Amino acid sequence: MKNLVKNLFTENDLAMVASAIGEAEKKTAGEIRVSVRQKRRWQERKLSIEELTRREFQMLGMMKTRDRTGILILLVLEDKKFFILADEGIHARVDENTWVNIADDMSTLFIQKEFRKGIVLGVQAVGEVLAKFFPRKPDDTNEIPNDVHIR
Repeated sequence: MKNLVKNLFTENDLAMVASAIGEAEKKTAGEIRVSVRQKRRWQERKLSIEELTRREFQMLGMMKTRDRTGILILLVLEDKKFFILADEGIHARVDENTWVNIADDMSTLFIQKEFRKGIVLGVQAVGEVLAKFFPRKPDDTNEIPNDVHIR
């Protein structure tokens, strides 16, 4: 099986996404993570994309942020699906349609095969929302790595 991650993303693309995450997080106490998966594991085949994202969220320790302000963008390349999941601190204050609208904008770029641009746009849009509701605090620390998680 060919490696979709390597076919769709260069090392530079992944570095640009990580940089976009770092830039977005300069304005917010929120923590953004992007995870890209080639495919589901066999035992995950019956899960919805939301259920799969919830599992990935747990596995990556996204719920361990101080104010529960982690947000995960998960892409499953073989399924051609992705999902944006916000932790309970964010979910309590930000309407779910916010993420749907951002996902729609990302989808437009994905359809055009502009995957890096779609993810960067999503990260920037998520960062703007988080900055509005969860501005950066003086004692803010980077609690979640900015690199793109690949598996």
